[in-house]
Order: sequence, then structure tokens, then C-alpha cells
Amino acid sequence: MGAIERNGYIFEPEYSVIEQNGAIHVYREGEFIEELKFSFSGKYPGPEQIEELIDEYCDRRGI
Repeated sequence: MGAIERNGYIFEPEYSVIEQNGAIHVYREGEFIEELKFSFSGKYPGPEQIEELIDEYCDRRGI
């Protein structure tokens, strides 16, 4: 899954299958804002899990 853009923010997910965890790096105008950590089960996090995490972040921040 590649980067996702929402209202000028870029969300770049990455994950480790071995460790069963991941992070979404949040950028705005090329500047790193923060890292959203998460865990998952299975071979990889589903796109719906990534979308849900981004939606929750945007709702909390009013983005």
C-alpha cells in the first residue's frame, strides 16, 4: 500500500510481518508531523485497517 493523501496531509504506512506491528508516518508540506503505531495479525494489515486509523486521526485533529 502506498502513501495516502488527505486534505494536504500525506500518510505513509509501513509494517513488519515478523513483528506484527506497523506505523503510519504523517507528513504535511514535506514536514514530518508524527508516527501512528499499530499492531495487526495475519500476513499484513488490511487496507481497511489503515483507512480506519487515518480516518480516526483526521477526526481527532479536525482534518
